[in-house]
Amino acid sequence: MAAEPRKKVMVAIDESGSSYHALMWALENLRESIAVSGNPLFIFMVQPSPANSNVFAASLGSARVYCPISATPEFVNSMREKNKVVSIGILEKARTICNSHGVNAITIGAVGDPRQAICDAVKKYNISLLVLGDQDVGKIKRALMGSVSNHCVHNARCPVLVVKKPE
Repeated sequence: MAAEPRKKVMVAIDESGSSYHALMWALENLRESIAVSGNPLFIFMVQPSPANSNVFAASLGSARVYCPISATPEFVNSMREKNKVVSIGILEKARTICNSHGVNAITIGAVGDPRQAICDAVKKYNISLLVLGDQDVGKIKRALMGSVSNHCVHNARCPVLVVKKPE
């Protein structure tokens, strides 16, 4: 009989409190399962891509004038570097928290749209369970932009656990 493949758990994080709560939930509730699997906990974070152009709105009485302004390459590179430094700091903090709970973790970063990058990482690393925090975004923003957790629930190639913060 063939050996069962070892299960891999990934927690997708960002700078939000719900993300931290999801990581803590995974450490408190899945620690033994992660240890038995022999795999580290995968901690994944996506850096936003700096936009190539920004739109600024200027008020003219009751009308608005939209003026697209292209970002200079220096600005884009500066934003990319700042995002990278922040991401590294958040990932290192998450790894430290895992270590303090006796869980071996590896950190992975990516750049792009979080919805697609998380689903791509699930496939690339053959993840067995994806853990996400539930972002508390408004109904309008969720309708316009979509929810990362909702996208992952419907598109990730593994079970997805969305951890809600207690009220």
